[in-house]
Amino acid sequence: MKTAIFGGTFDPVHCAHLTVAREAALGFGIDKVLFVVAANPPHKPNATHAPFEDRYRMVELACEGEPLFAPSRLEEGAERSYSIHTIERVRAGLGSDDALLFIIGADAFAEIESWRRWRDVMQAVEFIVVTRPGHVYRTPVGARVHRLDTLALPVSSTDLRRRLGAGEQPAELPSPVYRYILDKHLYGA
Repeated sequence: MKTAIFGGTFDPVHCAHLTVAREAALGFGIDKVLFVVAANPPHKPNATHAPFEDRYRMVELACEGEPLFAPSRLEEGAERSYSIHTIERVRAGLGSDDALLFIIGADAFAEIESWRRWRDVMQAVEFIVVTRPGHVYRTPVGARVHRLDTLALPVSSTDLRRRLGAGEQPAELPSPVYRYILDKHLYGA
């Protein structure tokens, strides 16, 4: 079995996240993509705009009807959300022959050597690095990397939050997520 971790603040989750996860699953024979909602990411301290429970619920809504996708609470709580801890928790639930992959954007992968226990992270997973065609990045020695060139997906959560606050209905949001945002008055919507 192949499981992939796809972590993020998902503030809010949007269609590009779903497209990346779908392309990774289909392209690399992944049986399950865990959408791990970061509660307290170390590289983005105090940077979330919606509470964990709301972000988790939006991920649940976005994953409905997608049999390969599963929302995850593995990083819930007050402690910092370090990838190595998440990897170790997921690995503990897998069989010895199961593969564990980690879906990551090229920009985040470029900073991998700044991560807590980054060498352990590199040994524990195979990376699926999501990038635009032609984008070049450095791969640390020993990293097992698969490249996922995606179509240009110029969607950012920052832009979506701005547009929601301006009263727009961004097409890049899954409909159930947009309705949830309106119901909860998130992001000034």
